[in-house]
Amino acid sequence: MAKKAMIEREKKRERLVAKYAAKRAELKEIASDQSKPMEERFAARLKLAKLPRNSSATRLHNRCQLTGRPHAYYRKLKVSRIALRDLGSSGQIPGMVKSSW
Repeated sequence: MAKKAMIEREKKRERLVAKYAAKRAELKEIASDQSKPMEERFAARLKLAKLPRNSSATRLHNRCQLTGRPHAYYRKLKVSRIALRDLGSSGQIPGMVKSSW
């Protein structure tokens, strides 16, 4: 249950990042522009702070699509090392053979 919830939470974050990307970029540009008056830059910072926290791209994590695990993630396959081992053992990944000794 928790696995599915984390995967859904991450998808929600991805949607928020996509939705607010342009707005965040615009506000960041205003906030970092030294030619603008200080009050205008400060107002842009306040507006940026009022945006949803999960709309920041730094809040995104690579997560396994099967288990929701955030660590040991293989980007090419979008699964964690544990899920990769299970898929390899069951023969679901072509060309991969799990060795055992």
